[in-house]
Amino acid sequence: AEEYEDKRFSNGGQVIDRREKEAVLDALAPVEDRRILEIACGTGRFTVMLADRGAEIVGMDISDAMLSEAREKARQADLMDPLEFTRGDAARLPFPDDHFDAVFAMRFFHLADTPASFLSEMRRVSRDRVFFDTFRRYSARSLYNWLLPMGSRLYSETEVERLLSGAGLRLERADHDFRLPFGFYREVPGNVAEAAWQLDTAVGRTPLGPPLASVSYWDARVV
Repeated sequence: AEEYEDKRFSNGGQVIDRREKEAVLDALAPVEDRRILEIACGTGRFTVMLADRGAEIVGMDISDAMLSEAREKARQADLMDPLEFTRGDAARLPFPDDHFDAVFAMRFFHLADTPASFLSEMRRVSRDRVFFDTFRRYSARSLYNWLLPMGSRLYSETEVERLLSGAGLRLERADHDFRLPFGFYREVPGNVAEAAWQLDTAVGRTPLGPPLASVSYWDARVV
């Protein structure tokens, strides 16, 4: 937990951090005075960002060590009052139905063993919006996914659409990013990462971009 952000989002990894925060803000804005739940909040990088923008936000994670880092991040930002951190299981959310305006999860569904149950719980406690990201099957990521220590669950568009429908959600918008491996970004200096980001963006705008995209962002509404 103490090394998580340094390993993933320092140096070149800041480029990925910036893109993910942009995706969350684009989907959830305006966030001021809205009640929001973040599933698997980890070290609180999104939770604190949204609290700073006026959201009434709860960050939930199953790891006490991650939550400790998140609380320290909030204290350093003087944001303890507008937000709350709690330990819990995403498969059994400790909140009543329709308790939040929006629920989101980042870097979570690629590790989900039962995605349908997690998504159904997110929908249950949200009265309006559910947002999450996935790694894409039939993409550039599938070429190297088997090399990763933990691997990742990869999703096709058809599978995600089926999961959304089964959970009582309607897809509002989907964005698909072509990306060089995240591990590459973590290992290079910031200036190299910025150049690679420009290449990623350029490829994403070509006809090859959508079929090769490795990351998807799903913005859904409660039916």
